[in-house]
Amino acid sequence: MRSNHKSILESRSIGETMEIFYFVVFGGLAAIVAGLELSKSNKDRINTSSAFNSFKNNYLLVYSLMMVPLIEQNNVSLSLPAALAGDWLQGPYVYYLYSTYGFGKGEIGQLFIAGFGSSMLFGTIVGSLADKQGRKRASITYCITYILSCITKHSPQYKVLMVGRVLGGIATSLLFSAFESWLVAEHNKRGFEQQWLSVTFSKAIFLGNGLVAIIAGLFGNYLVDSLSLGPVAPFDAAACFLAIGMAVIISSWSENYGDPSENKDLLTQFKNAASAIASGEPLTLSDEKIALLGAIQSLFEGSMYTFVFLWTPALSPNDEDIPHGFIFATFMLASMLGSSIASRLLAHSSPKVESYMQIVFVISSAALMLPVVTSFLVAPSGVKGGSISFSGCIQLIGFCTFEACVGIFWPSIMKMRSQYIPEEARSTIMNFFRIPLNIFVCLVLYNVSFRLLILSRLLQDGSVDAFPMTVMFGMCSVFLFVASILQRRLMNVAEVHKSRSQEWSAAKEMTSEADPLNP
Repeated sequence: MRSNHKSILESRSIGETMEIFYFVVFGGLAAIVAGLELSKSNKDRINTSSAFNSFKNNYLLVYSLMMVPLIEQNNVSLSLPAALAGDWLQGPYVYYLYSTYGFGKGEIGQLFIAGFGSSMLFGTIVGSLADKQGRKRASITYCITYILSCITKHSPQYKVLMVGRVLGGIATSLLFSAFESWLVAEHNKRGFEQQWLSVTFSKAIFLGNGLVAIIAGLFGNYLVDSLSLGPVAPFDAAACFLAIGMAVIISSWSENYGDPSENKDLLTQFKNAASAIASGEPLTLSDEKIALLGAIQSLFEGSMYTFVFLWTPALSPNDEDIPHGFIFATFMLASMLGSSIASRLLAHSSPKVESYMQIVFVISSAALMLPVVTSFLVAPSGVKGGSISFSGCIQLIGFCTFEACVGIFWPSIMKMRSQYIPEEARSTIMNFFRIPLNIFVCLVLYNVSFRLLILSRLLQDGSVDAFPMTVMFGMCSVFLFVASILQRRLMNVAEVHKSRSQEWSAAKEMTSEADPLNP
């Protein structure tokens, strides 16, 4: 009896220690973020105009409203052991909603795969129409499409839910191309300085992908748990936020296009975009920079989505009791830390974004290698349940580091896209970038759902699941290291291209001076 009582007390003590660990990590990140934001000097800020600030705030309002029901690939589902993805507001309830309708893991897995597959197939076409039909119109289409996707969640019919997932996938492509394309074009049309784009990008990630994500998660929890409105309530709330954002777009945004002067059909538009990625010849003088940028983006985002699917089983391989929502909020704080760091870096001319992103990719590669390293160095615990293990604590710190890298990545990749992707086909090329990403995510989703459905029935000790998970984390680490190599190549190519442009301009000036009478 005494030994049992002693073991219970020890377990409680360990559990309380682990709870303190969560608060220490969260509090430490919050303190660092607050310190970075409050300690910004004039050197860390970019002086702008009142007209730009008004323009920026309008876009940030819209972007934040769009992020409330963020694309169904970016958040974590707290109900699914393998952490299938969901929306900022809807995320914790997507899987739960499907399960309450009586669908099994296999059917639910097909629904998630359909979302990514439709983004790859139909979303590429619809998203590319933004260059020809208008970016404002495409942004409004995103709102309508996603609202319809939210409405389908009220139906328990599998076919209706599948239609909703397809609509959500199409909306995804519009979200990740139309809004940014509109912003860059409108920014340039209004004559604002190019460097000011960095301010909008970093603030958008800090607010939309960080602060709003935390608030939306708490609000969704309030609707479902406190008000007992059911798992459909977050979808209805998301539709309301989208409607508000759409009203702001309709009333305050002007239309802009990619290349309205040329009467190109969609097939010609695709061919030109593909040629621009492959050689850069049809649209601009850009060379392989576009292809390198697309490869870097696909490698990083593919690793990021894989992390989203796997962080829960990585932290709780033996069904440890971990506070999913609190950890998610911690991840978002880490992302805010990254975006705050990015805003400081982008405010200075040195180091250049092409330079410091090499370091960011190496750090992110090391962070996702931690699960592989700990699987060899730390003895696995065979005890089911309980608090997070020592190995899990190490991985949690590594995952927060990776999320900070994600926070740096987004405004930085947006900055590079604004520099290297030609305006004539910006939305089309950005959607082309997402094709390999969606293929990769579908494969990962299939792998995760297959292991959940089959392997968990065959072996209950988790020994088989550990190997594929370490392989997947190791694969992501390799992808990120390759991204750092490609980033270095991009930096070198950009420097060569810049020097050649300067030489060409100098030669042209010399020719003009030598023959001033030649018109």
